[in-house]
Amino acid sequence: MQEFIELLQLHSWLFYLLSFIFAATIGSFLNVVIHRLPVMLKRDWQQECNQYLIETKPELVKKIGEQQLNAPIDDYPAKYNLVVPTSACPKCHHHIKPWHNIPILGWLMLKGKCANCHIAISARYPIVELISATLITTLAYHFGPTIEFVYATVLTLPLIALTGIDLDEMLLPDQITLPLLWLGLLINLNDVFSSPTDALIGAAAGYLSLWSVFWLFKLVTGKEGMGYGDFKLLAVFGAWLGWQLLPLIILLSSLVGAVVGISLIVSKKLQTQNPIPFGPYIAVAGWIALIWGQQITNWYISTL
Repeated sequence: MQEFIELLQLHSWLFYLLSFIFAATIGSFLNVVIHRLPVMLKRDWQQECNQYLIETKPELVKKIGEQQLNAPIDDYPAKYNLVVPTSACPKCHHHIKPWHNIPILGWLMLKGKCANCHIAISARYPIVELISATLITTLAYHFGPTIEFVYATVLTLPLIALTGIDLDEMLLPDQITLPLLWLGLLINLNDVFSSPTDALIGAAAGYLSLWSVFWLFKLVTGKEGMGYGDFKLLAVFGAWLGWQLLPLIILLSSLVGAVVGISLIVSKKLQTQNPIPFGPYIAVAGWIALIWGQQITNWYISTL
């Protein structure tokens, strides 16, 4: 292993190439997570709600009928998870050949269309793969073949999935955010990105800061301004990077969110009363802070 690391240090281009290929491959799987995890969660919620009704409202269940109560809420196969069924065209159900599943290149070979029925395949698939590859290659350039690179990769790839899911469903699943939160606290026991104390304070401060804003906004307006998933995502960055970078992350995410929101309203692609997901802006700001946070903070202090 040490010899392999020394080889990567000696030939940085090889390290960057391997990082790009690896991340593009994982990006293909992230497309699956972004699409299928919300479907799996909605089915789980339906089962939990049905079980609650069966246990607490048997008269209502008898009136509705258990068959109607358990009616499918989507058009996907009964067995549907991150592995089953295999990838297929949503229209003709033609199974995608292995060589057409090659990240980025497969979509280009197909010219963005199904090989069987020629229906258009969303460009989001190669875009997610390319974004994954680009971000991880950037980490490779910044950290080199180090343990910091490994941990930063472990953080970045789930952030891409969270961003895609939040854009689609206005949802940041606990199944991703909570493991990231605990992992951040654990890795910083060895002072990887922050001290254990700063990481613990950062996790608490990240959650409580947006939680406080949420309740203040609700008390003033009577409306909910953001979801609990946003609190947990900011807590993730507090656990990974420490409390010191939280102000920068909040500032950057707010600025990016305001610019994008105003742009969408001006272009009439968004109504003022329509909500927009805040999770992607936190993810982008947190990733920037992961790499350049300390430099940005030092630059800002030097200008005061």
